[in-house]
Formats: sequence, structure tokens, C-alpha cells
Amino acid sequence: MSKKRLIALKNAHNKTITQKNQKEGLSNGIYERYQNPILTPSHVPLEWKYDLDSSSNKFMMQRIGVNAVFNAGAIKWNDKYIVVARVEGWDRKSFFAVAESPNGVDNFTFWKNPITLPQTENPDVNVYDMRLTQHEDGWIYGVFCTERKDPNAPEGDTSTAISGAGIVRTKNLVDWERLPDLISNAGQQRNVVLHPEFVGGKYAIYTRPQDGFIEVGGGGGIGLGFVDSMENPIVKEETIINNKEYHTIYELKNGLGPAPIKTSEGWLHMAHGVRNTAAGLRYTLYVFMTSLDDVSKVTHIPGGYFMAPMGEERIGDVSNVLFSNGWILDDDGAVYIYYASSDTRMHVATSTLDCLVDYAINTPPDGFRSEKSVEAINALILKNSKITQ
Repeated sequence: MSKKRLIALKNAHNKTITQKNQKEGLSNGIYERYQNPILTPSHVPLEWKYDLDSSSNKFMMQRIGVNAVFNAGAIKWNDKYIVVARVEGWDRKSFFAVAESPNGVDNFTFWKNPITLPQTENPDVNVYDMRLTQHEDGWIYGVFCTERKDPNAPEGDTSTAISGAGIVRTKNLVDWERLPDLISNAGQQRNVVLHPEFVGGKYAIYTRPQDGFIEVGGGGGIGLGFVDSMENPIVKEETIINNKEYHTIYELKNGLGPAPIKTSEGWLHMAHGVRNTAAGLRYTLYVFMTSLDDVSKVTHIPGGYFMAPMGEERIGDVSNVLFSNGWILDDDGAVYIYYASSDTRMHVATSTLDCLVDYAINTPPDGFRSEKSVEAINALILKNSKITQ
């Protein structure tokens, strides 16, 4: 029984990781989605989940459970498309694992072992959502959310947490050096991203200060701060460069996704925005650009969302959510956008740098009133009427 079951498990796993991914139908011209997720719990190696010794597992039952694979950082490395995914177990604990693909859209396979993350003196309880930055100082940095129980929580409260920004660095994606957690005076930190170049001789850090673990409170917005040394990462002051706005896709909170991409027109950013609905929080992605001369200056921000959950993407552990913390700019100008849906599985969409810059620069901004939305539509109708006459 166990041998037959093991053969069936191996066949199913091989079918999952070798499945060809195809583009969906006619796109919006900005990007192209793909039909299948690129990473799911079914992609996780059997050796991580099963005791394959029939003498100690005669029923070949799963010993360690995987609930979700999502929110992956990304990098091109040794001609492979690499993602560092958040893998969440049945026990709610998340960890990081590297998966690679030869083409960026399918055949993603996990490396032999998940990442063994070095600990600080105050060990992480949970870790997730690593952003990868190949910095001009020669290191690849991983900045992630580290979660620990709030020591000031009332007696009997077993859910209140404190979030911070953990930092590791590597030169081979195998050996990871743990640096001190980011120190900030702006409350709790989530969605912290390292800028890929020095700014005025300092490390630039994008932050999202908030008052509590879940609730933003009086904080929020995408902040920018500077650090003298990553070995002693202290942000003394943060300036909000992209704030929350009433009745927008980012009215409740927003945070940067992956590290920005440098273009001839400015720094291209992708972020997530959150609003509240009768069905709960809705996470979508949006794009904006900042100046090459002043990274704190937002030069363009298209109105509305760039990407939102569609179809089965809306269903999962935390429904109606898209989240991205990884993208790859290839040598030919292609951009691979890695995003997770509903805290459950990973997807890919592809575009080009030219398309994304065009979208960022030429898409109308949010007018923040219904009247302005109609004005933008009417202006487009008028322009098109002159072309078609």
C-alpha cells in the first residue's frame, strides 16, 4: 500500500512542477497574466512533508503540513529566475524557501532545503514577506517582517504581536548573515524595502510606520528614511512620500512591494493598497514613479489599481488579496511580476519596462472625486472622436 501510494505521490508532484504555463487570452496591454499558479503547496518537495520510510510510515501519511506558498521576493541569479517564497505550515509558522525556474513562468522547483534563518538574541516567532535587493555595495539583502508576541499584551491576550524588519544578507543565496533588526522610532514596521543604490552615501529604506500590528492608527503611508550602516541599521527620521488618501484603493493603508526598478524616466515602484469593504479588506497593486534626482519626490502615480484579484485569485486563506514583493527586470527589457493571491499561492504576469513606464507616465492620475473621473473619460472620448472622424 505505501509503495503504491508513494509512486502516486511522486507522479502527482512531478506533473505539478513540469506543467507548462500559458498566457491567458487578450490582455489589457499593460501586462499578461498566466493561466496557472507558479507555486502552491503541491510544489513543495515530498521530502519536506512525508517520512518516506515505509517501516516508520506504513500508511505513507503526511507528517508535516504545508498550508500556503506565497509573497515571494525575486531575483535573476546564474541565469535562473529565483524566488524566495514564504511557505506557511499547518502550524501557522512561516519560513523562507528558494525556488528556481529556467524561464520565469513555469517549472519552478524548490532547492533541497528551506533557508535556515540565523536568529538574533530575541528569536523570531514568525517571519514572512522577504524583499530581495541586489545592492550596489555587492551584497544581496533580504528584508522581511519578523513577528514576536507583544510583551506588554494584557494577561490572557495570546494574539497581540509586535512586527519589525529583520535583515539578512548573502552573496550566494545559500549562506545568509543575520544583521540586527531595523531600529525605528515610528512604531511598528512592516513592508520595509531597501533601495538598490546609495543615496547621498547612505542606505535608503522604504518603510511603513504604523501604531499597531494590524491597525495603522495615526501612522501609515510609504515612508523613506536613511541608514548609515546596515550593520547598525537605525532610521532616525522617516518622511512619508506616498500617503493614504480618502476613498482610494489605498485609503486604509499602503506599502511598497519589491525594490524599485531604475529607468531613464525615474524609479519605477510597485506597491499594495488596502481599502475596507463590506466583505473585508481588499488588497490591490498600484504603480508610481519617483525622480532620479530626488527619490523622495513622486513624479507620476496612475489613478486606481494596476492589478486586482480576479476569478479564483479572490479565493483563499485571506480572500480578495493581491500582494507582490518581487519582480525581475531581464536583460531584454522583459519584466516578470511575481504576485500572490489571497495568501495562498504564487502567480506570474509579464510585461516590458517600456510598457510599464508608459503606463506610469501616461495614465491619468486619480482626481479624488467622481466628477474628475468623468472629466478624464470625456477627455479621452473627445480625443478619440477627433481621431476617428
